[in-house]
Amino acid sequence: MRRVRVVVEGVVQGVGFRWSTARQAERRDVVGWVRNAGADRVEAELEGGSDAVDAVVDWMRQGPTGSRVDDIAIEEIAPTGATAFELRPSV
Repeated sequence: MRRVRVVVEGVVQGVGFRWSTARQAERRDVVGWVRNAGADRVEAELEGGSDAVDAVVDWMRQGPTGSRVDDIAIEEIAPTGATAFELRPSV
């Protein structure tokens, strides 16, 4: 089990990035959360099996149709034992 914090910068607002990330995570049994963090950033924490987390991160490198990923930062963090995936309010 591993958990990562991901920050994506670029054209990520108004293109369904959060919703699509949640869908990708749930398909792979990855838990955690995603939220908008300013006009050009999305933040997420993803927890699950290593291959599943990697698959979601790889998807986030491209994002949904209409998005443009200019930068992505990934940080390994301690697992929390979360049991679901949340769409969190914007900060």
